[in-house]
Amino acid sequence: MTSSERLRQILEAQPVIPVLRIERAEYAVPLARALARGGLPAVEITLRTPQALDAIRHVAADVPEAVVGAGTILNPKHFEQAVEAGATFIVSPGQTPTLFDLATQSPVPLLPGATTASEVMSAAERGYDILKFFPAEQAGGAAFLKALASPFAGIRFCPTGGISAANASTYLGLPNVVCVGGSWVAPDALVEAGAWDQITALAAEAAKLRKH
Repeated sequence: MTSSERLRQILEAQPVIPVLRIERAEYAVPLARALARGGLPAVEITLRTPQALDAIRHVAADVPEAVVGAGTILNPKHFEQAVEAGATFIVSPGQTPTLFDLATQSPVPLLPGATTASEVMSAAERGYDILKFFPAEQAGGAAFLKALASPFAGIRFCPTGGISAANASTYLGLPNVVCVGGSWVAPDALVEAGAWDQITALAAEAAKLRKH
């Protein structure tokens, strides 16, 4: 299985990819387990906190039912650190030639970001047919993605940024959306409270969302 096939398999397996900003590494394992119990085993842990890499390590080592990815990858150093920590897929809000070059050499798949037609074309030239669309709501939302469907018929997107339980179905109803990314399934308040059963319930609701 190629890295792109592996990425497609991960993203097609669930309608929502939880996007997690983990402040304390000890939250990572119970949080990943709670989400997996609810039907969302694949998660994106963003490199936005000092604890992120440790969180990825803990989930990779201790939660075999989870599929742990790393997000907010901005450069090759981030990419390499995340892979070393155990990330099985890499997510970037954008794209650079150096990131593309490194991803070509790595067995760990990259989900690069694109928010303009030119960026979609640049990624397609590199062989990518699934892209992150971020920040989704601020960059034009579902209407913008719908407009891209015709000229870029072979490209699908994982929109992230401003996605919630209220609008996720709108995005999932688009023919060029493979899944959505969102943080609403793991609110900070519930994580801080250790309310894992409530997070499992939120994940279960999100896992029921399907493409129309």
